Amino acid sequence: MIGLFMPDGSGYRPCHGDSDIYESDSHFKNYPLFYEFFHGEYGKGVGASHQTGWTALMAELLRRK
Repeated sequence: MIGLFMPDGSGYRPCHGDSDIYESDSHFKNYPLFYEFFHGEYGKGVGASHQTGWTALMAELLRRK
């Protein structure tokens, strides 16, 4: 599950789909968005991107990585 949020070698995170700003812009690339739902095949985040009930869980899993 944390693979949706972890950047690859080029900075791409599946949760951001095809939004290039999150890979290249220094103001955004270190701040992944936590979405309510994710596309089943590609991992792109869909639905609400504000504080959802499981945001704290994901933050803790990323902290442990």
